[in-house]
Amino acid sequence: MSDLIAGIDLGTTNSEIAAFTGGQVRVLGPGDTRMLPSCVGFSAAGELLVGEAARNQQALYPERTVRSIKRQMGSEEKVRVGSKDFLPQEISALILRELAEWAHCALGERPQKAVITVPAYFSDAQRNATREAGALAGLEVVRILNEPTAASLAYGYGDGSRHTVLIYDLGGGTFDVSVVTVEGDITEVLASHGNNRLGGDDFDDLLAERLAAEFEKQRGVDVREGHPAAKARLWWAAEEAKKKLSFEPYVKIREEALVTRLFRPLHLEVEISRDEYEAMIRPLVESTLDSVSKALQDSGKKPGDMDAILLVGGSTRTPLVSSLLMEATGLEPRQDVHPDLAVALGAGVMASRLAGRAVDRVLVDVSPYSFGVSYLGMRDGYPYSHCYKPIIRRNTPLPLTRTEPYLTSHSHQTEVDVHVYQGDDEDALKNILVGDFRIEGLTSMEDANEILCRMRLDLDGILEVAAVEKRTGKSKHIRIDNALRAKSAEEIAAGRKRIQELYETRGEMVDDAWETAEDLEEDVVDAGARVIEMPARVGAAGDAGLESLLERSRRLLAKMHAEDREEAIDLHEKIETAMASRDAAALQEASGALKELLFFVEGGS
Repeated sequence: MSDLIAGIDLGTTNSEIAAFTGGQVRVLGPGDTRMLPSCVGFSAAGELLVGEAARNQQALYPERTVRSIKRQMGSEEKVRVGSKDFLPQEISALILRELAEWAHCALGERPQKAVITVPAYFSDAQRNATREAGALAGLEVVRILNEPTAASLAYGYGDGSRHTVLIYDLGGGTFDVSVVTVEGDITEVLASHGNNRLGGDDFDDLLAERLAAEFEKQRGVDVREGHPAAKARLWWAAEEAKKKLSFEPYVKIREEALVTRLFRPLHLEVEISRDEYEAMIRPLVESTLDSVSKALQDSGKKPGDMDAILLVGGSTRTPLVSSLLMEATGLEPRQDVHPDLAVALGAGVMASRLAGRAVDRVLVDVSPYSFGVSYLGMRDGYPYSHCYKPIIRRNTPLPLTRTEPYLTSHSHQTEVDVHVYQGDDEDALKNILVGDFRIEGLTSMEDANEILCRMRLDLDGILEVAAVEKRTGKSKHIRIDNALRAKSAEEIAAGRKRIQELYETRGEMVDDAWETAEDLEEDVVDAGARVIEMPARVGAAGDAGLESLLERSRRLLAKMHAEDREEAIDLHEKIETAMASRDAAALQEASGALKELLFFVEGGS
């Protein structure tokens, strides 16, 4: 009989399955996919849909789709999906069955046993419902594992020594915080607190409400009443916007033909800033700090007694979470294991140990260094042009992309020098300069001009840096190869020499330094190596032709089948994004695809 035991995170928004393979614990899935949306539905033909397929139809057919079923586990209240009624554990069983198929495809055998995780505060009824879901899926549930325990295993707190950690788990639909001690194979939960009705879904609800109010303001139509498909589309758009705002300072939302009035499609277009979004969700995030305080109090511990704060759950990517936790505890939270996968990986570690495998911890690729840019700020009460704060922080899982906004420092400034550093010191000159470049031809304006700095670091250690003028999309990109390679003694000596030279001129102010959009203690951008200049505009004739193509497509939206309409709307967004960013290659690809789609639509109408 096979000794395969899988570890499963049965999540509110997404679910994952992990197992021991290739000498380590891995999260399994088809292709690059590792997360299965916790959605179940039925197509118009009655075909069962699980995961991405169900999630994709939710916007058009919300009555045939169910999501976030974890919030109802343990109740006997049935949910209707299309024309059928299901208990919550039956919906969960369908998700578990799909995960078992993923493992079968990846490993060549279907797991018969599993460790399934649950929130620490789950009641007996909820735990029994989870066991029943496993049995319905054909799995013997050998262990119900608390999610904070799983997270501690993923982070490697099982090395024999004693650790006390606070695990902050903010997922899609549930929140819990636990104080645990880990010593060897024994993990003891000292105290837990949480809210099984709080998570990223609630953040989405607030954003969706903002979008609905904006659409009513723009178009005079309230989609919250009598427009279920449009309401579902806004919720979906809100979810995508939330994800982007974890890494970008702004997100532009455009929903084509959200509703039709008098045969005329009405669109929504709005820009949301991270500041506005975080102001919306701040009361919810602050409410989690009450749970942190109660968990610490119940455990008899203080923040200073913690060895670490571990972040778990996709919603912890929101920068506001880390900043408020740091303010409240004085500890910088760790997120060096993928927050969406940490619980599944920990379940995989436990499952592997139960199967007789020796597994200490999960191996992850993280950035060993911080990267950021210098900027004009205040230091010791005086303006200083070499202030520094990381954009990419060390111990962040790879690959990753981060974007921060900056402002030019004086009126009519048309160029900026960007200097990229590696290190953590607040004085850029004490860090290692890894590159620099200049962006020229900025718009001359009386007020400060906003520049977006984007850093992307991949698994191969290639760092790409882009500086983009927000109002026009004009940008410059640079690429730094081997950014994660340790510097040689000669390189460090050369860097020290350059620092000394810069220190000798540190009293001089430079006109093209940047200050951040938030305050004078944020960072600017640097880089170095090859510089690629992006075209400033596509061209007036090309723009006119594209607008004509888009207008032609919009007129046909009402005649299209649902799948064609979705594809057309997606291509509209890609074309507009490419136009805004002056990405000629992406523009050509998207416009060509739209022309091909319209050819078939018009031919068949």
